[in-house]
Amino acid sequence: MEQDQWALRVPRSRGEIERQRLARAGLLDQSLRPGIDGDTLLIPVVAELEGAQRASFQRRARTPELPRHELIGGIAVMLEENPAAAEELLASRPSLHTVLFPVSDVEGEYRTRRFRALAGKDTTRTTCTEFGKRFAIDLAEAYFSARLATERQRIVSRMGEGERVLDLFAGVGPFALSLADRASLVVAVDINPGAVRLLVQNIRLNRAGNVLPFLADASRVRGALPWTFDRIVMNHPTGALPFLREAFALCRPGGSIHCYVLQEREGEALPEIRGYPVKEVCERYVRSYSPGKWHAVYDIVVG
Repeated sequence: MEQDQWALRVPRSRGEIERQRLARAGLLDQSLRPGIDGDTLLIPVVAELEGAQRASFQRRARTPELPRHELIGGIAVMLEENPAAAEELLASRPSLHTVLFPVSDVEGEYRTRRFRALAGKDTTRTTCTEFGKRFAIDLAEAYFSARLATERQRIVSRMGEGERVLDLFAGVGPFALSLADRASLVVAVDINPGAVRLLVQNIRLNRAGNVLPFLADASRVRGALPWTFDRIVMNHPTGALPFLREAFALCRPGGSIHCYVLQEREGEALPEIRGYPVKEVCERYVRSYSPGKWHAVYDIVVG
């Protein structure tokens, strides 16, 4: 269906630049498709701007509003139990094979969740790619969140070449494998046998020969490891703080600890952290977790 609207005529070579400029200024009519006329592009605008002319445009098809979800490879994890919406979500993305709903929070010593399939295959297994790394995942066996991908890259950007890294709660290896390219050694620890099985698989998938998987309780690794570390990752938001003693004992002076927590107020973990030899500490917001609670990271330099 066509609609008459004001338009700006620009060279096609500059079309995307001008479209983005108009969008930032709030002048682009995003309900209409730009038109092509020879070597020029007609961009629909919401007002009679200088140099504008009238033109006919095709209306964009309305995209149905999809339910809130997290994408993990070929699986979408929905935040509400709605089978009809799950079928719509599955149909909207050809790459999806399953839509799941979590029927529990992250729970237990192994930090797992239970799921119900709402649409597609009844499976919790998938693979995903994150910044060039491939991960085999089983959401029922080990916790994984794609929402920390950018945070993982932030830690990579802070690393020096050849660092020794300890990942105390490694899961299937997203931090360990992301950091491996710049590290001389990454020791990846987890207490969950299912997570470590997937970690071993992911080490092979990514040919990461400098990642050492270690099935162990994080409180007992100190005596088993002959090294101190330049950088330690503690991504266990509901349970990292009790392991600070181990982390400080294993980190060299001047090294870094990244401690992830869930908190309800700014600086909530600072009193406990400052009970150890700290040279510097910086608190950062990572993402919202639930109403009134958020995921934060404390970047600590050991004194």
